[in-house]
Amino acid sequence: SISLALGTTITISSSHWVMAWTGLEINTLAIIPLISKSHHPRAIEAAIKYFLVQAAASTMLLFSSMINAWHTGQWDITQLNHPTSSLLLTTAIAMKLGLVPFHFWFPEVLQGSSMTTAMLLSTVMKFPPITILFLTSHSLNPTLLTMMAISSAALGGWMGLNQTQIRKVLAFSSISHLGWMTITLIYNPKLTLTTFYLYCIMTSAIFLTLNSTKSLKLSTMMTSWTKAPVLNTALMMTLLSLAGLPPLTGFLPKWLIIQELSKQEMATSATIIAILSLLGLFFYLRLAYYSTITLPPNPTNYMKHWHTNKPTSTLIATLSSMSALLLPLSPMTLASV
Repeated sequence: SISLALGTTITISSSHWVMAWTGLEINTLAIIPLISKSHHPRAIEAAIKYFLVQAAASTMLLFSSMINAWHTGQWDITQLNHPTSSLLLTTAIAMKLGLVPFHFWFPEVLQGSSMTTAMLLSTVMKFPPITILFLTSHSLNPTLLTMMAISSAALGGWMGLNQTQIRKVLAFSSISHLGWMTITLIYNPKLTLTTFYLYCIMTSAIFLTLNSTKSLKLSTMMTSWTKAPVLNTALMMTLLSLAGLPPLTGFLPKWLIIQELSKQEMATSATIIAILSLLGLFFYLRLAYYSTITLPPNPTNYMKHWHTNKPTSTLIATLSSMSALLLPLSPMTLASV
């Protein structure tokens, strides 16, 4: 975890391409033992897939910066002026983040990891690549990014519909949220970062809650209601917030992004991405139903759990509260965006 913090810090604070690349590599090497910790064949497979994809993406990032340096003599991250370099960089970062069409590794890796590692992969590990996108946003190709964003939102929504494993559902949810972040990147990079921060808060709350109730798939989620009713109610609110329903926190980034797209006269893109978010809403509602509203009428193969009075961690309580109640702070957020 120290290496994770170090790698992230190096990348987000560097202005030289080689330093950014070093930080990304440290990050990748630090998370691999966490993925393969359980020594289960699926975990080892996930670690190998993760390593290969990240190594390819890092190589491409280095290649992109070298082409840029060769043509312009600049190693500064903000001076990415060569078109081929910016195309390669977009591809490399899309691979690192799991944007469509480079998303195939992400659900598999998440499914092979533990809940806490999956949380790190969905939040902390996405911070350095998003920072690089933020720094280079002025020199990227708007058409390419919009295409990737809309296809990510579409694929994240469609593929999440028929999953029964909660980690895979959350992986596809992450892909569709990345679509929302990418679509506004060129027009308002600060809004992309704000969306990412709010997404991290909501996703962390969900992963930590599921880790606490030990729910890995929908059928075990149904029986966890008896174990911790209040925690499951908070989980329902967080899921609805992630779906972007007002008056919860998750509504804020969607509202601001649609507003920004309308300002840029991209009403078509705004309409498409808003309609695609309904697919996500469907599976969040299904998760919310399973967690609280529907108690199983049929006998399940899982034992009912007795109510436990184990205290919920303060971190889960704080994150869940923030996931549900940050909307009134939107004027302050708008001031920063």
